[in-house]
Order: sequence, then structure tokens, then C-alpha cells
Amino acid sequence: MVSQIKLGDITVDVVLKDIKNVHLSVYPPTGKVRISAPKRMSVQTIRVFAISKLDWIKQQQQKLREQERETPRDYVDRESHYVWGKRHLLTVCESDEPPLIEQKHSRMFLRVRPRTDEDKRQALVEEWYREQLKQAVPPLLERWQPLLGVKVERFFVQRMKTKWGSCNHKARTIRLNTELAKKPAECLEYIVVHELVHLLEPTHNARFVAFMDRFMPKWQFHRQMLNRLPVRREKWSY
Repeated sequence: MVSQIKLGDITVDVVLKDIKNVHLSVYPPTGKVRISAPKRMSVQTIRVFAISKLDWIKQQQQKLREQERETPRDYVDRESHYVWGKRHLLTVCESDEPPLIEQKHSRMFLRVRPRTDEDKRQALVEEWYREQLKQAVPPLLERWQPLLGVKVERFFVQRMKTKWGSCNHKARTIRLNTELAKKPAECLEYIVVHELVHLLEPTHNARFVAFMDRFMPKWQFHRQMLNRLPVRREKWSY
């Protein structure tokens, strides 16, 4: 059940769950605020917590308002698409042969059957991005798992609206946003390390930051780079 608290002109959705810690999130595109809290926690305690984070909430909302959004894609000739941070021009070819996507130099070639509509073209491209990410992640895990002394049981690649990645430290699994295949490779590496560190420390506390500083000293630079890049234009349900 979702309840709400008001902090001036900011509305905070509150969800009580069977969890141990409080989780605060600010979601794109409008900066919607949500707090997940333990069932035993009182509304007043949650309000005090939210007030203590008010400056951070406003900063995150401002960032979301300022972040550039991708222009809509129609999947037609000479449209720009990004692969590992580099711009590629799309060339669409209609053929009775099976659909295919090839990347050559600064071009992306999309072969589709005649009369293939925009939704199908989009699905083909998104599946291609998913495969690029699936191929890029295993070498990163092979490099970083021994360095951190952790082991992932399984990783998943999927479209995610509000996060670049997530970690289930109990199941020892991580999930990665397919959009990372459009960003520079070092951004993917940062997210992989970020999620692996969550196997050592589930929350974003001082211990987590210390681990990141130790294993990837330039992690904040990579985070800033990722957050400056245009993000996908989504159809939001709220």
C-alpha cells in the first residue's frame, strides 16, 4: 500500500515493506520521489528522514530536469544510433533474407523484410544491443571478480527505465540496462564494478564508497560521464 507525505511542494510516496533499511529513490523523468521503509517504522520517523534528505532530493530532481533526452528514433536511413559511445549512421535495406544487423566502421546496416514496420525494426535493434551487452559483460566479470574477491551466480541484461544496473546480493545476481551498449565502454565497466561491490556492501554507505575508491579510483568521473550523456526517451506509466 502506498501512502504520501508532503514536504512543501514535494510529494513523497511511501511504501512499507518487509525490509531492514530505508531506501530513497528519485525517478525520471519528472523527479518522482519514493521511500521504501520497514513496516515497523512510523510515519513521523519517515518524515524526519525525508526532511534530512530534502537538499539531496532537490539536487536529483534538478539533474533530471536538465538531463538531455534522446530524440525519437524512426529506424530509417541516415538516422544516428550510438554503439559504445560512438555515432553510427543507419542504413536500412529491405530483403527477403532473414533480418540482420551489421556494424561497420561508423555505419550500422539493418536488413529487414519488405514492409517491416517501425515497431519490428525497433525490436530488432534493441535485441542487437542486448546481444552486444551480453558479449561484453563476461570478460569484465572475469577481470573484476578475482580483484574484488566476489562471484556472480548469474547476470541478466534487460531494458530498465530507472537504473543502469541492480544487484541482488542474496541471490548473487546482477542486472544491467541494455542502454549501456550505447554508452562508452568505460561506463559499462563502472556499472559492472558498482554492482559487484554491492556483493560486498549492499547499501551506498561509507563502506561502499571506500570499496569503490579502492578498486576504481576514477569511479566518480565515470559516473558523472554517464549521467551527462543523453538518456532514452521513454513512455512513462506515471
